[in-house]
Amino acid sequence: KILMPILIGLIFLIIIRSVTLDGAMKGIVFYLKPDFSKITFRVILEALGQVFFSLSLGMGLMITYGSYLSKKENLFVSGVWVVFLNTMVSILAGFMIFPAIFALGGDPAAGTGLAFEILPKIFAQMPMGTVIGAVFFILLSIAALTSTISLFEVATAYFVDEKKMARKIAVWIVAVIVLILGIPSALASGSNEFFTNMELFGQKSFFGIMDFIWGNLSLLIGAFSMAIFMGFIWKAENVAAEIKNGFPAFDKPFLGKISLQHIWIFQIKYIIPVLIFVVLVYGLFFN
Repeated sequence: KILMPILIGLIFLIIIRSVTLDGAMKGIVFYLKPDFSKITFRVILEALGQVFFSLSLGMGLMITYGSYLSKKENLFVSGVWVVFLNTMVSILAGFMIFPAIFALGGDPAAGTGLAFEILPKIFAQMPMGTVIGAVFFILLSIAALTSTISLFEVATAYFVDEKKMARKIAVWIVAVIVLILGIPSALASGSNEFFTNMELFGQKSFFGIMDFIWGNLSLLIGAFSMAIFMGFIWKAENVAAEIKNGFPAFDKPFLGKISLQHIWIFQIKYIIPVLIFVVLVYGLFFN
């Protein structure tokens, strides 16, 4: 309630400085004017992976958090708000980074560490930039920590619920495992030549490979599996009934006899699985 709004406020402050740098207009044009010739199925695959990662779609996180919600929770309205706010923040992040990249001579294709290269240069050109930068990265770390807690909860809840393990012990076990598994990615930032120079799936470095596998591919596979499960195994009608508990208007017709429930059931059964499958197959094997 307090720290995240401050972070958003700082993002607006950085945007103002970023777009007023000399040469920033080139970055704005680059950001807002798409080059459709560059859009391939591979790009769509990576874009979907980014959206899925940002929204936590295809993750066990959503199932775990969902198990803690009241049946009266309005899932439809909550989902719309999450997508809207996430998209707005993503757009703001683009205005924060891309104008500064071109103004400061950076490479827009530099990858996942781009923000940590460009933002310090922006802070260096701002009044009280050192203080603002320190506060920004502290808040960013807190945002990352809250995401870590939510992701840890998936494995932690499994140990607590299925293995009847004390929560503190479960948290320590998960934390140690994740720490060990994360060491190669940390070393891939340049401190270890072996992990830095690995190449697979068109990615360079161990971290890039892991990001592609777990941040793109696995989320799409997870979402595809969930769509199949909800549509045909648990049955879409049962899922729709859960949604209707908190959103009574879900089955109210608004296009003749068609309701949001009809549209959702049709999508979850026939549209979403097919789209995800086509993008996955084409992106992996034909592009």
